Amino acid sequence: MPTDDSGLPAESWRWTEQTWRGHVDALRAGRRLVPDRWPGDARVAVALSFDSDHETIPLRDGETSPGRLAQGEYGARVGAARILDLLARHRVPATFFMPAVSALIHPEEARAYTADGHELAVHGWIHERNTLLGRDDEKELTARALDTLETLTGRRPVGIRTPSWDFSDSTLDIMLELGFAYDSSLMADDEPYEIVATGRPTGLVEIPVDWIRDDAPYFTMDRYGSVRPHSRPRDVLEIWADEFDAAYRDGGVFQLTLHPHVIGHRSRLVALSGLLDHIAAHPGVWFATHAQLADSARAVLAGPTTSRSVPHAPEHTP
Repeated sequence: MPTDDSGLPAESWRWTEQTWRGHVDALRAGRRLVPDRWPGDARVAVALSFDSDHETIPLRDGETSPGRLAQGEYGARVGAARILDLLARHRVPATFFMPAVSALIHPEEARAYTADGHELAVHGWIHERNTLLGRDDEKELTARALDTLETLTGRRPVGIRTPSWDFSDSTLDIMLELGFAYDSSLMADDEPYEIVATGRPTGLVEIPVDWIRDDAPYFTMDRYGSVRPHSRPRDVLEIWADEFDAAYRDGGVFQLTLHPHVIGHRSRLVALSGLLDHIAAHPGVWFATHAQLADSARAVLAGPTTSRSVPHAPEHTP
């Protein structure tokens, strides 16, 4: 971040074009990776994900009170089992992004995900804020998380979702160095795309997220803060159903991010079950893990440029 003579951040209106353009071009969305048809000749791809954070969010912040830890424990003790049962009844695969510390606290849960045919992917070590870490610490924690999940389940994860839903200056290079096939942390599109760094295609598939398609903004609660649940589960069901319907019309992707300690409560699972019923009523739906979706997107990347891609404006030349 540029600074002025006092050492404080400089006002952005003082930045040179080289400065603000450098920030914008550092990490961009490249080619949209949507095939003409999804596997099985499906019209739409549906990728459900669950961030099994459990106790790691309070632990990350040094909050060790039984009340805060119990709120996270609910996700492991109650929510995860309900979710696995719901997915089994609907015969839907999903991706579980799990901090390594959460997996170490609940190893049988981590193994249950893969045993049931779901994907287990990296979500940091202790849900750390990766954007506040130096390169060495961020790489060490990411690598440790990757190795831990592989040791627990016997399968090496291929995907990552950063705990911050953001990148530091080092995050992309770390992902590429550690061999991840895809990321699911950024928000530049509704559909998968290739990440481009300073004008250079990286080959890394991005499966974008968004707060609209996340349960936490609608349902989280902070007793001592201003965050309060303000949405009826059925209202959220309507929002997500509308999101799916639009993806279905577009022939694109409906991606959803949920949390066992949030969505795992009874009334909220009723809404999630209703959403799955709504989706299943449509012909031509491909339910996929994020890894399977990334594989399909990568096939577009490797093939001829005849997919449904978004035209990009020409690069700026000073």
